[in-house]
Amino acid sequence: MKKIKSNTEFIFFFSGLTAGILILVIVGFYGSKNKEAGRTAHFNNSDLSSSNKIISPKIPDKIEFAGEKVPLENFEVKERIDREMLVNVYWYSSTILGMKRANRWFPVIEPILKKNNIPDDFKYLAVIESNLTNSVSYAGAVGFWQLTEDVAKKYGLEVNDEVDERYNVEKSTEAACKYLLDAYNEFKSWTLAAAAFNMGKNGLEKQIEKQRVHNYYNLLLSEETLRYVARIISMKLIFNDPEEYGYELNRDVLYPPLKTHNIEINSSVENWTDFAFNHGINYKILKYYNPWLRDISLTNKKKKVYEIKIPDKGMLEMTKDETQ
Repeated sequence: MKKIKSNTEFIFFFSGLTAGILILVIVGFYGSKNKEAGRTAHFNNSDLSSSNKIISPKIPDKIEFAGEKVPLENFEVKERIDREMLVNVYWYSSTILGMKRANRWFPVIEPILKKNNIPDDFKYLAVIESNLTNSVSYAGAVGFWQLTEDVAKKYGLEVNDEVDERYNVEKSTEAACKYLLDAYNEFKSWTLAAAAFNMGKNGLEKQIEKQRVHNYYNLLLSEETLRYVARIISMKLIFNDPEEYGYELNRDVLYPPLKTHNIEINSSVENWTDFAFNHGINYKILKYYNPWLRDISLTNKKKKVYEIKIPDKGMLEMTKDETQ
């Protein structure tokens, strides 16, 4: 009887194991079919926001940059844009930060572009250059527009140990506009003007003469410059229609514009910390609103007029100092 019981238990165990394996195979097969069907439906729908699936962002059938047609019929050009769309759509943190900052800084940049007759699309150039921060490149280019010292001085900015106006968003935007306008007047194309902003007017002119073509999309340039306009276009597409590319940012998460008032000075300042305390703020807050001040003091022998931004009450309050 003991042996018979053991054999019976074995038969039941083996039958159960076989049935379990069969069920897993069937479930796996149909699950795979359903998953594949869902993927096909999602790609056909091309709706990034409805799923966590990784898909290729849709490229519009027609694209313009600064009023100039982008030749998407050229597969190489379309693939350039596709590459930058993939990079920027899926570089979530950087793209979201750019959108948040744009709410603060585009209202500052847009009227300056308009005043200087620069197409509005060029505000996205500042996004790809610095993501709207006062960054410094390995080559020493500075600010929202990543201006070198030579270019900054050529277009009227003050750059020295005490003052560097490349960190002043309004003034650096004015300088960038002058550069772009000069480039447009020389090359008669806003797309080429953008390329010149990246590689320099002299370098672009040499390549045009060497290759005997006068269209950005027909030129063989460095990889950085070849990607440059496509990067601008990708940010324009994403920022203009974020939900299409899976981004949903409510207004309350966007960075608000900075509310300030200006104080004019035309004399030297012995100590900016003292100046800050005299106006109800500290040195950190003074520098936050005026990052172009590069030293603790200002030697203003020529009595130049400077505008110092002071935050309106409630914008950036001082934290109570523990030593006070």
